[in-house]
Amino acid sequence: MSRHRPSTPDVGADNAAPDISIVGDQVTLYPSGYSESATGSQHETHDREVVEHAPRFRKDPLSFLRELSLHVQGSGWRSYDKVVGQPVFYNGFSENMKNAVLSSPMLRSKIQELAEKRVVEESNLGLFGQPAEDALRYSRRRDQRKEGIEASLNQVCDKMTDDMICKMESKPFIRFAYYFVTQLLTRAYHQGIHVSSEEVLRLRSVAEEAAKKNQSIIFLPCHRSHVDYVSLQLICYRLGLVLPTVVAGDNLNFPVVGPFLQHAGAMWIRRSFGEDQLYQTLVQAYIDTLLQKGFNFECFIEGGRSRMGKLLPPKFGILSFLLDSLLSGRVNDAIICPVSTQYDKVIEVDSYISELLGQPKPKENLADFLSTSSVLSLRLGRVDVRFHQPWSLRGFINEQQSRFDALSLHQQRDLDKAYESNLRLRLLRTLGYRVLAEINEVSVVMPTSLIGTVLLTLRGRGVGKSELVQRVEWLSERVRSQGGRVAHFAGLPTTVVVERGLEVLGPKLVGVQTDLAEETYFAVDRFQLSFYRNMTIHLFINEALVSAAMYTAIKAGSNADTGATTYEDLITQVSFLSQLFRGEFIFPTEGLETNLQKTLAGLERDNILAITRSTTEHAADSNDSSESKIISVSLSNAERSAGRNNFDFHCFLIWPFIEAAWLGAISLLMLTPPASSSAPQSPTSSPPPSPWLDSKAFQTASQHLGKTLFAQGDLSYFEAVNKETLKNAYVRFEEEEILQFKKPAKDGKGPPEMIRLMPDWTPRRDSNSVLMASGRLWEFAEEISKSRLEGKNRRDGEAVVERVLRLVGTVSEALWKTAGVDETHGGEKTRGRLEVEDARRTERRRRAPLRTRANL
Repeated sequence: MSRHRPSTPDVGADNAAPDISIVGDQVTLYPSGYSESATGSQHETHDREVVEHAPRFRKDPLSFLRELSLHVQGSGWRSYDKVVGQPVFYNGFSENMKNAVLSSPMLRSKIQELAEKRVVEESNLGLFGQPAEDALRYSRRRDQRKEGIEASLNQVCDKMTDDMICKMESKPFIRFAYYFVTQLLTRAYHQGIHVSSEEVLRLRSVAEEAAKKNQSIIFLPCHRSHVDYVSLQLICYRLGLVLPTVVAGDNLNFPVVGPFLQHAGAMWIRRSFGEDQLYQTLVQAYIDTLLQKGFNFECFIEGGRSRMGKLLPPKFGILSFLLDSLLSGRVNDAIICPVSTQYDKVIEVDSYISELLGQPKPKENLADFLSTSSVLSLRLGRVDVRFHQPWSLRGFINEQQSRFDALSLHQQRDLDKAYESNLRLRLLRTLGYRVLAEINEVSVVMPTSLIGTVLLTLRGRGVGKSELVQRVEWLSERVRSQGGRVAHFAGLPTTVVVERGLEVLGPKLVGVQTDLAEETYFAVDRFQLSFYRNMTIHLFINEALVSAAMYTAIKAGSNADTGATTYEDLITQVSFLSQLFRGEFIFPTEGLETNLQKTLAGLERDNILAITRSTTEHAADSNDSSESKIISVSLSNAERSAGRNNFDFHCFLIWPFIEAAWLGAISLLMLTPPASSSAPQSPTSSPPPSPWLDSKAFQTASQHLGKTLFAQGDLSYFEAVNKETLKNAYVRFEEEEILQFKKPAKDGKGPPEMIRLMPDWTPRRDSNSVLMASGRLWEFAEEISKSRLEGKNRRDGEAVVERVLRLVGTVSEALWKTAGVDETHGGEKTRGRLEVEDARRTERRRRAPLRTRANL
């Protein structure tokens, strides 16, 4: 729970790492952008203006054409000739890479294996005759057939490889591409791209050493925007580093844009591999080739773009390929470099909100790209890119393997398969979450995130201009005290910084009333502003969980003033919330009680909490406070005198997620099957297994329920109905065996993903077939509700329960009718349909060998 606070010396303007601003083709050095010390002061020097943009055609056509010709001809640094790393952008690059991939021993072996497997299946079907009748003819036909299959598979591999690999062929192209993309990007992000000079110099030094050893640098950035694809490429180009090969989904490979990106470094892969063993092996062979030859590599640790602003759980697909390259010994070592990319404003946020509210994601195409390009004329602030200290992947593997071996001393090592499987799983999870933690460690909090966080953690509707500035300054200090970084202001007054942030956010997100005694700002679109608030929540998640756990005492009314609670009750509720959000946030690995102790110590040091301890006799004699035992925790007098500002701030950060978890639990009541008869269920009988329901239809109904509860005042935060948070809650509930998912077939045929409640969690109905407010599921939802924000509509207890259950019943009835189940049949129709689909799927699998043989 508690975040580690690094103990580093004070960083001032003279010895701190400056920031670099890249705007157009110019680089500007700024003073320190952040304080790395929890206690260090930040001394800004005088203001430095952002460098002017490169010439625009409409304003100065001659200068524009001159600048363009310099890029195409490769004048000075634009030539991209003397780069750190392996040779790229020359004629024949793609052909050389393609030949290297196709000649991979692993790929050749897989082709032979698949061909032999197919020949054996056809032989069993008697397609080559009987070997006893004519052995020579049988063997000849069999060998010919195998050669034909191998030739067909080679052709398939040739085509798939050509479609997949990046094609760094032309230096004139990449020079023009750099200029073209920079022009587009700086039209949108008019304040340019900022990096830390210390981090860049360190990265370049690591790259030079890696190039000598023929090792690749694997960049693992977070993913919030399609702009991520080009921002790192621009930095590497401008700083003279070899451009990484970027893993990209083939959904972006549409006409014009797809080939452009592929020639600039993108490699296209399918969104899902299914059971295609040949394609999986081909991807592995390509990654092996890149790492063996020392080419830089880039993939997004979260897989897809985060539509919520915070980091998503890691995706292990590409990481698995990278680990396999080293674990197999095919690659000696590679360098891991976590990367954080932060934006003042993300171009795609509008579409994110639509998707989170249930609208289907549109397929990428050229028309949408051109329409999005109109956004590039907006003034969206700047982009900040930060690089963590790179480290050896081989060293990480060796360290984790040693730890794993130490834990497995009492296990039988001759169970090689189980050992390798457990080790691989440990490596994947540890690698993924370590990278996420290090991305958070170097992330910069942007002014728009500060403003969004302040506006969404207010008690009232709005805030005056002067108080908004004060709260942004206060939050900046809080961020630094938590070990975080704040984007540099280059000596500008906070008032100017806030004004620029408000200009970037725009009136659609933040409104202002000017006809009052003081200009008053308020959140217009709280849902979209939550994207920017979530960029700061990782810094305060531990304190937020403690505050939400203490809020249960305030909400209960017994200790409404002090929030006093016993340590046992506190750790119980914190443990519950930590487990609930295990897949939502990144927590330290020291263990619950250790993390809780650190968090409480920090809150006590900040004079937010008062802690009552019972000191043992040994501790009293030795004056050792570490032996003291915490008895109870309450709000400090200073915090109560200040109106609970810090405490409420922490609660406001976590409450939307608690609301979403509660909505997820309540929505599971809709999975209760319709009553099969009017007779009540026996309290001693075990509930029958629930029928399967379409998972997508259920999640849509859950959002519909949440919107209704919000409109009627039983849900405090509209952000709670967002699709991603609900999906994370359902995944967590599945881990707790509350519900069960039935995955669709990997070939995409058959029924979609299905969902149902586990029997032990299925609620009961009363004599009127109405759901009862009892049972394990209801008690689970009530446990979550203890930490929810109390609203005026939820203080009347029984009336709220009745209203919520009535709404659940209304939405549930429509859901089951859509699924073809009514109260008479009690789910039999759904079961019958699934049984038919299962039978059809079995028949398709039986016929698959013949169909495949015909295709080959």
